[in-house]
Amino acid sequence: MAFCELRFFVFFLVVFSTYWILRRNTLRKSWLLICSYAFYAAWDWRFLTLILLSTAVDYLAAIGLAKSNRLLNRRILLGASLITNLGLLGFFKYFGFFVDSAQELMSVLGLPFNTQTFNIILPVGISFYTFQTLSYTIDVYRGKITPTRNLLDFALFVCFFPQLVAGPIVRARSFLPQLDRIKRWSWSRTQLGMQYFILGLFKKLAIADRMAYYCDPVFADVGQFDTGSLWMAAVAFTIQVYCDFSGYSDMAIGTANLLGYRLTKNFQMPLAAANITDFWRRWHISLSSWVRDYVYFPLGGSRYGQWITNRNLIVTLTLIGFWHGAAWTFVLFGLVQGLMLVIHGHFRRFCSGRPRLNSWLKTGSGTRLRIGLTFFSFCSTLVIFRANSIGDAFLMLKQMFSAVEGSGVPMNERGFWYALAIVFVAHWIGHHQTAFVRMLDCLPSPVRGFGYASIFTLALVLSPEIDKAFIYFQF
Repeated sequence: MAFCELRFFVFFLVVFSTYWILRRNTLRKSWLLICSYAFYAAWDWRFLTLILLSTAVDYLAAIGLAKSNRLLNRRILLGASLITNLGLLGFFKYFGFFVDSAQELMSVLGLPFNTQTFNIILPVGISFYTFQTLSYTIDVYRGKITPTRNLLDFALFVCFFPQLVAGPIVRARSFLPQLDRIKRWSWSRTQLGMQYFILGLFKKLAIADRMAYYCDPVFADVGQFDTGSLWMAAVAFTIQVYCDFSGYSDMAIGTANLLGYRLTKNFQMPLAAANITDFWRRWHISLSSWVRDYVYFPLGGSRYGQWITNRNLIVTLTLIGFWHGAAWTFVLFGLVQGLMLVIHGHFRRFCSGRPRLNSWLKTGSGTRLRIGLTFFSFCSTLVIFRANSIGDAFLMLKQMFSAVEGSGVPMNERGFWYALAIVFVAHWIGHHQTAFVRMLDCLPSPVRGFGYASIFTLALVLSPEIDKAFIYFQF
């Protein structure tokens, strides 16, 4: 059940109205838990067992960690949580990938390797809720949080439906305390929630889904198109994946706000980042911070010299790439991003010893150059992420940097340039957010309401005829 479907609007209307009619906090949480399970079961009710299993194991493991002082017992409990969550994730998401990779390797080596494979359905959202529950158990093990003994609260933390299937990945220490607070109706919070949802809906329907017309045909047959069309497809996919995922995150944040809950911000204008390090601080913030806290820092972070730091960056970003899917293209994409972080670190140290160069890079012209180079670098390497195979990725990159003749994009290009202009203006407004908010506050409420109603209408009018699922549902 996607946020832009009609049945979700009906579903949420029932959830929202009943939630605010109920007065007792326990009844409200119970209602949200039931609705969250129904929301997930709308896709496939059988996979509710996975959420229930993960919930039960991590709840009991955390309780056991709080009771035990013996290191061995604590490690066993933590291991049970890790094995359960990573085992579920590994089986459903990566089992087929490892089997196919082993079969290909044996074939190259000329060794017999025949195995019967079967199709495994990927449970939607499994990458998100397994990481979420893992962070809870690890934080309890480290003594950073006290485990909740309220099973209702913990179950709702695991499956809160606004962020269940595609994030943001929330932490227990920020979400669980919200469950104890009595929620009171607030028009200002409702207005904020509606603004988030409408803007997210516009990003998804009016921009992301339309960008698919410019990139899907090209990535399906990269050898058919000319160089200009390949670059247009690369930029179009960058805009598509950003507006698709940040649009979902905005709708999730808005939906949670309408119910009185606050979710972490997942994007902070990453396309305006001035370097690749800053980019990854702004893009998919909940995942980047999760991997930083539970992989990068435990590996040593930047505490043990430059070579270890470089290794940790490459391992961390490669893991982020592999998290996105069971394909070598994702692994290579993450590896390339890690290498780019290492290169940027060396360049930053190079500039620190040259004050004049460092000062110029921080000027307006230097900053615009850095933003352009960062966007260019990410856009180019995102080709690897989107390509159907590593061979297709290398072919497309080769043809992007050489004059190749071929077909043009089978769509009127004006839509592409309009979308690009909208994204640019939105980032410019975000950069001058304080002044823009002041200007909005000066407008009468009916004018602001008309503006948001117009955006909502445009999202529906500009939506393509063919519905496209959120990209991150497959991760």
